[in-house]
Amino acid sequence: MMSISLALTIVVLCATVLLRKVGARERGLPPGPPTVPILGNLHLFPTESPYYKLTEWARKYGGIYSLKVGAGTVVVLTDAAAVRELMDRRSATTADRPPMHVADRTTGGLHMVFARSTQTWKTLRKTAAAVLTTQASTRHLLIQHAEATQLLHDILHSPQSFYTDIQRYSVSVILSILFGKRVPRYDAPEITTFFNTLHQWNGLLELGATPPVDIIPILKFVPERWAKWKRDCKRVRRLQRTLFFGLLEETKERLRVGEVNGCYMEEVLARKVELGMDDEMAGYSGGALLEAGSETTSNYLQSLVLALVAYPDAQKKAHEEMDRVVGEHRMPTLDDLEHMPYIRAMILETHRFRPVAPLALPHATLAAEEYGGYTIPKGATIFVNVWGICHDPALYDKPEEFIPDRYLLTENGKKPGVHGSDLKPSFPFGFGRRLCPGIHLAQNSININAMNLVWAFNFNPDIGADGNPIPSDTGAYTKGAAPAPLPFKCQITPRTPGKAKMIERKFLEAADTFSKFEAALGSEDT
Repeated sequence: MMSISLALTIVVLCATVLLRKVGARERGLPPGPPTVPILGNLHLFPTESPYYKLTEWARKYGGIYSLKVGAGTVVVLTDAAAVRELMDRRSATTADRPPMHVADRTTGGLHMVFARSTQTWKTLRKTAAAVLTTQASTRHLLIQHAEATQLLHDILHSPQSFYTDIQRYSVSVILSILFGKRVPRYDAPEITTFFNTLHQWNGLLELGATPPVDIIPILKFVPERWAKWKRDCKRVRRLQRTLFFGLLEETKERLRVGEVNGCYMEEVLARKVELGMDDEMAGYSGGALLEAGSETTSNYLQSLVLALVAYPDAQKKAHEEMDRVVGEHRMPTLDDLEHMPYIRAMILETHRFRPVAPLALPHATLAAEEYGGYTIPKGATIFVNVWGICHDPALYDKPEEFIPDRYLLTENGKKPGVHGSDLKPSFPFGFGRRLCPGIHLAQNSININAMNLVWAFNFNPDIGADGNPIPSDTGAYTKGAAPAPLPFKCQITPRTPGKAKMIERKFLEAADTFSKFEAALGSEDT
């Protein structure tokens, strides 16, 4: 009969063998950094600006490589062809999200950006796609143009506040489009509440901000009094619901009194039964789009201004083209963009130079996939390293420099002779079935403001105490999933007195458009 000590020894040895396999890279996976037992590569995973480290690994291990996070698998794509094939063509099996218990606990699984591939997500997605069509987006151009005119007016009168003026614009225009309510000043309560809520939500989602609940599920059962992260989820949930459902109720009230302005939520509320939506889903649908649409647009426009300041030759070429096409006596329109190849190139180069989502939100596989001789298992997390693709020296000459001309020389700005048909301009907006449903609205905002800013202003470096220009730091960015330039100073002046007068006149003419979105404004805002 086997002794107890021998039995225990066998159990320990078996457990040791099994544990040694946890964290090991299974056969068939793409290569990657060496693993250690149990943790895999978890101890190596960067917690700040991870796209830098993931790009470094891509240069060493290739355009598709793997990381082990405990027993889980992460696949990192830094190859445009692999992204096109796996994320777009095979989107049916790569459109899931990995488990995000913190996000689900906070939003009840109703946040469209983070929701798993469930029927609820499909309903939210279907609703956004039905209401935010290309044709429907043209209905919102009036308020986009009007808000863009106020941005010019604000910068004209307080150029030192351009950074927050851009943030006000981005929140106000998407708030008008979604909930039919604008905010004419940066320190309005709605903007203060929005940025406070967004800041705390982003902080909750940052790597390392909460325990690894998805890797160690037993942590879900720790009582709240010993789990600060649970209290944080509850606090952010209250903030989100106060903001999202407060705006929804204001929209309902306007509808009750007949003050219709054609906003997104009016159509969602009118078509709730048809679309399979309830109030919970409607509130989070509008809230998720509000978060995504405001932060990314402002980050992009701030990056554009930074690039114009740092690269005066590019600014000069943009000015010359603008003057040639539009001239002095009118403002640019979206129709003009067709005749502005350099400014179109500048817009694309800003996306490449400083992508608003350098490490796109992770996807997850619903079924195993084979690609390039490798197996990507079911349930694997997939990161698309947009930064690594956009700064690949094998694809782009001098990728760390802002050079719009590259898009005039070759398709998608790639090096001559390099195959670049997989470098899709939509990369900044997501992939496959997770492509941002507000892409048309976002592109209109970007195009309108890029043209307006080039038409109206000169952007120059700030001057130091010694009388010399202060060099621009184009690498100084915030942390997080959607990094923005750190606040910076520059000198912004109107290009001509005539343009300044036209901005004043156009701002006054926008009053009729603004009035449709000002029913709920307080006296100070009015």
